Order: sequence, then C-alpha cells, then structure tokens
Amino acid sequence: MRKHWILYLMILPGVLYYIIFKYVPLAGSVIAFQDYQIFKGMGGSEWVGFANFKYIFAYQDFYTVLRNTSVIALYHLIFGFPAPIILALLFNEVRVMLAKRFMQSLFYLPHFLSWVVVGGIVFELLSNEGVLNAVRGWMGMDPILFMQEQKYFRSIVVISGIWKDVGWGTIIYLAAIAGINPNLYEAAVMDGANRWKQSIYITLPTMFPTILVLFLLNIGNFLELGFDQIYNLLTPMTYSVGDIIETYVYRAGVLQGQYSVTTAIGLFQSVIGFALLWIFNRMARKTEQGLW
Repeated sequence: MRKHWILYLMILPGVLYYIIFKYVPLAGSVIAFQDYQIFKGMGGSEWVGFANFKYIFAYQDFYTVLRNTSVIALYHLIFGFPAPIILALLFNEVRVMLAKRFMQSLFYLPHFLSWVVVGGIVFELLSNEGVLNAVRGWMGMDPILFMQEQKYFRSIVVISGIWKDVGWGTIIYLAAIAGINPNLYEAAVMDGANRWKQSIYITLPTMFPTILVLFLLNIGNFLELGFDQIYNLLTPMTYSVGDIIETYVYRAGVLQGQYSVTTAIGLFQSVIGFALLWIFNRMARKTEQGLW
C-alpha cells in the first residue's frame, strides 16, 4: 500500500461510496423482523419474527404490485437489454468519424436528463394535442389519451427507458468492439465475408463475454425498476398495471409510516435478485464466463 498509495487514493471515493450507501444500510434490514417504532429505534422496537413477511404475502395488493414489477422488468430485459448491443453494432458500421461522433453524442444526451424532464416530454408528446395525436388527426383518426390507457402504459415505460439510456449503454459495448483484433476482419474479408457476416461471426462472438457479464449484473436487479421513471409516468388510471414495488414502498413506507413492512418487501426483492443472479451465474459457468 505504501508503494502504490496513489492508486489506493484514487479508488478511495468508490470504496467509501459502497461502504456508506451499500454496506452500512444493510444493518437496517433487521427492521423487517421488528414492529419498528421510529422513536424507539432498532434497539427498542419489539421483535416480531416473520410476521411482516406473512402480512405482505397475505396482502392481495402485493401480488398485483409484484406482477406489475415482474412484467415490466421482463419487457425491459427482452427489449431494453439488446437495444444498446444493436446500436453499438450500428455505430461500428459508420465509417465517417464526424457523423459517428455526432450520432453518439445525440444518443448520449437523453441520459443526462432527469426523469422529471423526460416524463414531461412524454406527457407532452402523447397528450391530446401532442405530436402523435396531431399526426393521427391528419390521417382522420380520433385522438387517444395514451397516458390514461392501461394497455399503452407498459409499452410507454419500456420505450421511454430505451430512448433515455440506450446511447449511454453502448459505451461498454463500443469499448469491447474497439478491442477486437483487426486481423480477424482482414481474414474474414479474404474469405469473402461481407459486413453482415463479419458482425455475426466475429463482432458478436467476441463481444459475448462483455454481454454475458452485463446480463448477469442486470438480472441481479431484475425487480429493481427504479422509482423515478414509474412515479413520473404513473397516473391514477394506470395504477392497476403500473404500480410497482418501489412506488408501493414509497406510499406505504414514506407516506404511511409502515417501515417494517416496506423493509420486508425490500429484503424479499433483494433475495429474489440474488437467487436469479446465482441461478444464471451457474448456467453461465458452463461457458466459463460467470461472475464467480
């Protein structure tokens, strides 16, 4: 450590971040097994064992929230996870460097917008007088209140999520592509492979370890959709299909003070994420590409 103290100093902020915001809060998980009273604290609150878990599994609305979270998370996994991979492959095919940099910057930009701003943009675009309904009007079609219709809500969540983060997600994949040996492409050209076959037989297989690692990291957060996006897009008419674990925890924990119940839900969420990560990592180890 004395020899490489500068390197340790560089990683210190990251280490402190995880200690303060990830490891220290783990001690609060004991609240899930208590009838937590804010004025008594964790030391003075009564222990109730698994009573909070029994309560949430007997609560009918919990299954609705769990179903909504699982369905939206599955949509994100099916449509959102491959999107940066496809975009990175498309960026790799752009030969004019100035155009490539411009398009990358254009796709990166939405990532730096907050979900409050993005939510406002989505509401404006899909409002009764928004762009989409204006186009429908030109075609002689009646306007649709997209943000009030349950059948459109999940699609709007997934599409807006892809639009906001797809560009930022390409950074790691583009770095993986940049590390591919150019001799592989030269040999493929000599064998008569066109750009499509080069992408399928060289670029994608070489990117596979990176894709697998990022997939495992995503699957560990399968039920953690994020509070900001859903809260800013949710309306009273779409609660039945859009209310997820994070929004339910906000209402029950922050607004109603049910700290023990919401902590039990969060602990259940983490256990499911860990179980999925362990299962898929075991499967990935057959390709010798697991996280551990």
